[in-house]
Amino acid sequence: MNNLSVPTGPVDVILDTDTYNEIDDQFALSYLVRSEEKLHVIGLTAAPFFNENSTSPADGMERSYEEILHLLDLLGHDDLKNITFRGSDRYLSDEHTLVMSEAARFMAEASRSYSPEKPLYIVAIGAITNVASALLMEPSMKENCVVVWLGGHALGYGAAEFNMMQDIAAARVVMLSGIPFVQLPCRGVVDVFHTTAPELDYWLSGKNALCDYLVQHTCEAAESYAAGKPWSRVIWDVTTIGWLLNDNDRFMTSRLIHAPVPEYDLRYAEDPNAPLIRYVDHIHRDALMEDLFRKLTQES
Repeated sequence: MNNLSVPTGPVDVILDTDTYNEIDDQFALSYLVRSEEKLHVIGLTAAPFFNENSTSPADGMERSYEEILHLLDLLGHDDLKNITFRGSDRYLSDEHTLVMSEAARFMAEASRSYSPEKPLYIVAIGAITNVASALLMEPSMKENCVVVWLGGHALGYGAAEFNMMQDIAAARVVMLSGIPFVQLPCRGVVDVFHTTAPELDYWLSGKNALCDYLVQHTCEAAESYAAGKPWSRVIWDVTTIGWLLNDNDRFMTSRLIHAPVPEYDLRYAEDPNAPLIRYVDHIHRDALMEDLFRKLTQES
């Protein structure tokens, strides 16, 4: 129960990210690295994804791995490249069979150095395959780690969300394992965390090479489907890092609930015996955006 609360003091973090999938992972990774006053990065792992930006889950993972390295160049953090690992090349075939990868092995091995009193925080912002595989490999992780995941939609919307629906088996493994688990639902909660071209231009353009890349990449992505029209873009994944920095609920509010059980028909089932999880129910959009922009524009 203690580990379902916002951590106090510095903590060690692994970020599991499908970085090439969309534009929000780049913001989240950068925000994490620039929050070193509280968050100590001990690993970055590439997650699989499959959509129009990849030819397969394996290709999505490999492109994400390369995008992590590119961001580390922009952040001036070559030192983090030696703790960046490739992840799963496919999703779980069932809830009992892990997918071996550098990422899963790293998480499992790293977890052994932690304890319930000093847990390792694993922040997942893609399909949760790597985390589920690590848990299947090392069940004691549920005592020594906390998982923070952007996955699924809010209660009443169901499980048909990109990160969750890619690997329902993995979601079930992690959410029902009893590991301290924080869920940031997409539709109905995190979807308020959006930005626009004028806002990005005003606050980030010209500040540094990282900011220019984020602005250009975001605007190009939005213009690909909304050219000549007003648009806003949700940068979902930032909120997971915001939760780790959420002292006194300054960035979001949450409550304890029994885990909604993701079913294979992409609905949630209710189970009063499911583990308690921390469920984020509201984002203070402006406060979190202010902190994000402040850190992105600071020098490394």
